[in-house]
Amino acid sequence: MANHPSAEKRNRQRITRTARNRAIKSSLRSTLKKARSAIENGEAGAKELVLSAERALARAASKGVVAKKAAARVTSRIAARVAKTAKTAKKAR
Repeated sequence: MANHPSAEKRNRQRITRTARNRAIKSSLRSTLKKARSAIENGEAGAKELVLSAERALARAASKGVVAKKAAARVTSRIAARVAKTAKTAKKAR
């Protein structure tokens, strides 16, 4: 338990930041899950969901919730999946 005022303040800050980070990360996971399922199912609105996922990743990376390189890697993989599905859809026509 914190014994000094500064340690008590740091503990309060930790609790606030943890709650904020947890909310951002949870929202990010949900957004990514929706985007990935839309890509897999070949839904029409997949590109919009992917764009929102990319925005959420960039925002989480800027806030330090997710590492910047990890966010870039996930963004790249999602974009590659979208491109691959678009390419196969063109061949199927």
